[in-house]
Amino acid sequence: MNYLGAWDYVVFVFYFAVLIGIGVYFRKKAATDLEHYFLAGRNMPWWALGLSQMSFWFDMTGTMIITSFLFLLGPRGIYVEFRGGAGLVLVFLMLWVGKWHRRSGVITAAEWMIYRFGKDAWAHFARLMSVAANVILNLGLLAYSFKGAGLFLSMFLPFSPFVCALIMMVITALYTIESGFYGVIFTDMFQSLCIWVGVGFVVAVTIAKINGYGDLGALATSVTGDPNWLSSLPTWHVDMPAGYEDYNWLFMLMIFYFVKTIVQGTGSGADPRFFGARSDRDCGLLSFLAGWTFMLRWPLMISFAVLGLFLVQGLFPDQTVISQATQLIKSHAGTVAANEWPELVARIANHPQNFPAQLIDGLARLLGPDWSSKLSLLSYHGTVDPERILPGVLLFVIPAGLRGLILVALMAAAMSTFNAIINSSTGFLTRDLYQGYLRPKAGNRELIYVSYAFGALINVLGFLMAYSTKSINDIWGWITMGLVGGVTVPTVLRLYWWRFNAGGFAIGTLVGLVAALLQRFFLPTMPEWQQFVYIICIGTLGSIIGTYLTPPTQQSVLEHFYRTTRPFGLWKPLAHVLSREETAAMRTEHRYDLISVPIALCWQFCILMLPMLLLVGEYGAAAITGGFLVAALVGLYFTWYTKLPPQEEPVR
Repeated sequence: MNYLGAWDYVVFVFYFAVLIGIGVYFRKKAATDLEHYFLAGRNMPWWALGLSQMSFWFDMTGTMIITSFLFLLGPRGIYVEFRGGAGLVLVFLMLWVGKWHRRSGVITAAEWMIYRFGKDAWAHFARLMSVAANVILNLGLLAYSFKGAGLFLSMFLPFSPFVCALIMMVITALYTIESGFYGVIFTDMFQSLCIWVGVGFVVAVTIAKINGYGDLGALATSVTGDPNWLSSLPTWHVDMPAGYEDYNWLFMLMIFYFVKTIVQGTGSGADPRFFGARSDRDCGLLSFLAGWTFMLRWPLMISFAVLGLFLVQGLFPDQTVISQATQLIKSHAGTVAANEWPELVARIANHPQNFPAQLIDGLARLLGPDWSSKLSLLSYHGTVDPERILPGVLLFVIPAGLRGLILVALMAAAMSTFNAIINSSTGFLTRDLYQGYLRPKAGNRELIYVSYAFGALINVLGFLMAYSTKSINDIWGWITMGLVGGVTVPTVLRLYWWRFNAGGFAIGTLVGLVAALLQRFFLPTMPEWQQFVYIICIGTLGSIIGTYLTPPTQQSVLEHFYRTTRPFGLWKPLAHVLSREETAAMRTEHRYDLISVPIALCWQFCILMLPMLLLVGEYGAAAITGGFLVAALVGLYFTWYTKLPPQEEPVR
């Protein structure tokens, strides 16, 4: 099979040449010291950091997942992604948690533990647990990204998902490991441009397709069976296909995911972009920019979902042949696990001579002479695989030449996620583990080479982990509900409760992570909401017990933290640390930060929903959404923007 033309390959070569060129160019500068390698010398402008943050959130695998829910549910698919993909956490990064972390002056989230808890044995244990938690979480994110990249590229290249993911891993390593955070920022800026061009072309193709058809609602109903596909309101119950039954109670899940995201957001912010920002003002502006540019992802995904409706109608007028073809494959392949299914269909499509003629003839009879190209759209459950809608649209709808451009845009989204994860994980292992405990007197040259080695190790481990999961939605659900649930309580309490100490953080994180890993190994089919409730309860219990079984943080450490970070919450015993004028200014800052939360959440939701409603022709709902957006922007201007510090501040 050859789905790419000569022009597509030219675009690929140019794209990868630019990435590798950036890596080579910044190698020497990144090797100056660890602050340059991991934070680009804390000298990047806010708009560059904002574009980098957008690129990190705009990942290929997440785009495939969200497209699958938009294909199944229409604009209402956004409510499923309140669990993480809608980016509501950006609101809290913009308002206060980003600047709180920047004020520490540290390089990594694990080093921040020393700043918060001191230098006793429990503080060092907390730092090590932070390393473990962040590396495990990053490995999960990397595995999820590799899994999606492999599934995606295997529809265009004559290789299995495993081999395609391996190719992506090697290319990413070539430019990320050697150029550090400089490579992350500057490749993200280049990749942002690629993404914007790709979004424009896909949206234009979709608008032309809709205008030439007519009744989009009727098409959606005939393909998905959902008469409310165009609706933007969250219904109480929806009928989801096999493998997605956990999402039937849409309204309840939306509320649950929303509350979970708010709790998670109040404890976030330990991101290299904030540690490397030049001022508090820059922390807010970079997240505001990331929110606006992140918005472009949603018209892209609803466009792929709409084009997916046309695609499925054209390829499978009678969808019963899908289940018949799936059963035929299973009858010849014998016992096959869900996570092995993509590899199996890729082998059948690419190497039909290795399989019985009866199977190949049967597939040709059911799916037609072009059966091999349709095969990847079949799910393990005998339905259209929603996770393959996005690459399926590229394969069958987007013409050659333009296809290469869109592929590059999506690979840019994937690789911007890869490089940020690798850089972050390498920072924890080099700065906090190797330099912090194994070789505290290591020279700069040694540390840079150790960073290269850790970067390669993270790549390999993430790649191997990718193939223990049955689908990208499966691992994404576990990351957002299981792993995140395991560390949510300690990461929140460290910011808002004076009595919370290193022992509480270390023990709470340890039991939360163990609970998440045990659930993954022994109860992998547990529904997402049950995962989160079960794990967060264990993490809460561990955090409280650990806090009161271990000595409090030293008063001098607490006072320094309170004076420099200036948090709100349960900090009354530290109120005497600041002068009356400083306390008044801090309370004013807190008041406006908190008032801005509902306004900013409204802004974030509206900028995602509005372009989707315009694209599918729901102009009445779009007008209402636009009105809320204007009101939110006016509110943010007065409660947030005018309250930003007027000039840059030095790192304390």
